[in-house]
Amino acid sequence: MKNLKGTEKIIFFINSLVAAVLLLSYLLPYVAPKNFAFLSVLSLGVPLLIILNALFMLYWLLKAKKHLLLSGLVLLLGYNYVGSLYKFSSSKNIENDNDISIMNFNVRLFNLYNWIDNDSVEQDIVKLIKNENPDVVSFQEYHPHELVDLSSYKYKYEKLSGNRVKYGQAIFSKYPIANSGSVEFPNTANNAIYVDIVKDRDTIRMYNVHLQSLHIDANVESLKNEDSEKLIQKVSETFKMQQEQAELFIEHKRQSPYKMVICGDFNNSPYSYVYNKIKGDNLKDSFEEAGNGFGRTFDFKYFPVRIDFILVDESFEVNSFKVYEEELSDHYPIRAKISLHK
Repeated sequence: MKNLKGTEKIIFFINSLVAAVLLLSYLLPYVAPKNFAFLSVLSLGVPLLIILNALFMLYWLLKAKKHLLLSGLVLLLGYNYVGSLYKFSSSKNIENDNDISIMNFNVRLFNLYNWIDNDSVEQDIVKLIKNENPDVVSFQEYHPHELVDLSSYKYKYEKLSGNRVKYGQAIFSKYPIANSGSVEFPNTANNAIYVDIVKDRDTIRMYNVHLQSLHIDANVESLKNEDSEKLIQKVSETFKMQQEQAELFIEHKRQSPYKMVICGDFNNSPYSYVYNKIKGDNLKDSFEEAGNGFGRTFDFKYFPVRIDFILVDESFEVNSFKVYEEELSDHYPIRAKISLHK
């Protein structure tokens, strides 16, 4: 820390810690929560670590000091991480007559308990879907509601649970559904469902995956009042459950005879073990292929969180990707347009 003044030495020390933690986080996609649950919690903070390192690099750049190389090199080593957080290129938008348009949305029971101060959330969601007119819609935390009219979709499959209030996952499709089913997760209402849709001569498996929820209040002020040790323990246990659920799902998808699309709310980031395992080597993240900006899908106030995904088989070309900014849930709907390589 030569040639640094007193305050700058403190800043560089903090910079070094933040850079070291980000470097450590690059191992997270390969570290099973069952083995290192505490470490896996770090995956939730990766977006903040990337942003902080970028700010440190900018600070040293403005100071014209070579210390910018520390964060610069760490960010360069994690180039794919940065690409998962922010896409610098403009959105890809290619029109293709063979497009399949897919929307994914955790609708939080269509605002059943009035979390959002808006009496028309159900109608607004239906209006959004009708205006965008996707071929397939994948819902998490779906609840049959008399004001939710999706009769324009001829085919659907839903898997619901609950006694007083029925809720679960659902897939609505304009294409015929040849087969459908559910991958049950133990000791939870979460699960994964699938449908095999038929388009022309192709059969495509569409999965809708909802991994275990963290059950954490996204309000930062509420988080400040949480006992940090209990909070970390709670998240650690959730990540262990997510690993078990992901393993059950992966075993099921491994047996699929069809090209596949995986939609869902993973309740975890692109830097996590479960995302890495579900995506594997033969699926593409539609945001990384055709999105731009942060791709934020969850309403967290202070930094962007992307926990909702549309992953597609390598046989598909991703022609466009969009995140909608309408505040109709604690999640934002996403849409991808894909087509089969010819």
